[in-house]
Formats: sequence, C-alpha cells, structure tokens
Amino acid sequence: MRTRVLALTSAACCAALLGAAALPASATGPGVGQEPSAAEAGAPASAAELLAEVRACSRISKGAYRTDSGASRATVPVCGTGDAVFWKADMDIDCDGRETKACNRKTDPYFLPETAFPSSRGEPLDSAVLPHVVVPGPSKVWDYRRSGLTGGSVVAVVYRDRVRYGVIGDTGPTGIIGEASYAMAKTLGIDPDPSTGGAESGVTYIAFKDSRVSPIESRARARSRGAERAREFVGR
Repeated sequence: MRTRVLALTSAACCAALLGAAALPASATGPGVGQEPSAAEAGAPASAAELLAEVRACSRISKGAYRTDSGASRATVPVCGTGDAVFWKADMDIDCDGRETKACNRKTDPYFLPETAFPSSRGEPLDSAVLPHVVVPGPSKVWDYRRSGLTGGSVVAVVYRDRVRYGVIGDTGPTGIIGEASYAMAKTLGIDPDPSTGGAESGVTYIAFKDSRVSPIESRARARSRGAERAREFVGR
C-alpha cells in the first residue's frame, strides 16, 4: 500500500513542537500503566504473544498422542486454559474431502472423499481451499466435544512467526495428533503436498472454546472470529 507523507510548513512545524512541549510526558508516548491506543488494542495478536500464553501446559488429556502412526512413543499432551485448548506437534497434510486437482487419489494415497464435518450445503469440505485443522477422534485419551469444541470451532495455528486462522474441519485417528488441511499448510508457508509435505515439528494449535462459526466454510468469518478471540486470549 502506498503511504502518503504530508510536508509541514515551518510555521506548522513550530506549532506542532510547541504543542508537544506543552503536553505532559505521558501524553506524548506510552507510559507505565497507560492504556493501549485503539490501533494497538485492535492489532492482530502476534505469534510471540500467543506462544507466550501457551508456555505452560495444564494437561486435560488422559495421556498423550503420537504424531505419526509409526512413532515409537506418545509425546504430545492436550493442554487447556479457561478459554482454549492447545497442543504442540508436527503438521501432516489432510487432503480429504472434495476431490480437486490438488487433493485426489493420485496426489494422496490415503485420500478419503469425505470430512467429518460437512459444509453448509451438506458437502465434504474442500481441503485445498479451506484452512482447517484435524482433531483426534473421541477416545479415552481426550474427547474434543467435552472441551467446548466442535466442527467449525475456530483455531489459531502458529508456525515460526506466522499466525493463521481456520476451523476444526475433520477428525482423525484416535491416537494421533498434528494434522491440518492442504490450504492451512499453504497459508503458513509449509509444503502442502499430502505425500511429501508437512512440518516435522514446531506447530502450535490453539482451539478456542465455544467459538463455532457458521457457515463452516467461511474463511472470512474464521479469520475475523479468530483474530478477536486471539486478542482476548493474549489479554487485549
């Protein structure tokens, strides 16, 4: 976006300096205890802010999950706060749902033509277009439904310095965690190829309780609601 810069005349410049000098120090910059400006309060929550809120884990799962079917140990717990549920894992690529050029039986050997949660038209979700996250199917380890989550609940996904918002769109194996759609991976700069892509580690998933958006396929509503809940989550 092109930024317009206005030039001050010498008289206007002097008046501006005199006006600033007449103001108390707290009025010319941020001070201790000062409320953030409207712009600061409405700024998107950063990756660093969100990660700071999930440093400590209050485990809500009865045990842990594996990141892949071949993993030797289950190392990923599901953690909870008053407003959200989170886990830190890898990212496998989910291409299930609507068959497209990117997601089909040729590109993904494990392709399934449906998703656990359909679109508002009763059709499978489009994993190539809709950023969404896969949660483990309900089990004795953890049942997402008992944590205030469902299909369409908003999720913030953090990878490196990027934050992207999506919804819970599918369920996976009961013993594995760490999976998101082709579209979610792509928006985060992760290779979305369902056969060779994904991220081995460093992905944080923050699912906000009681945050369901409708229709589930609305990317705009997921982004808007996600940004709002994320700001509340980091305390602004």
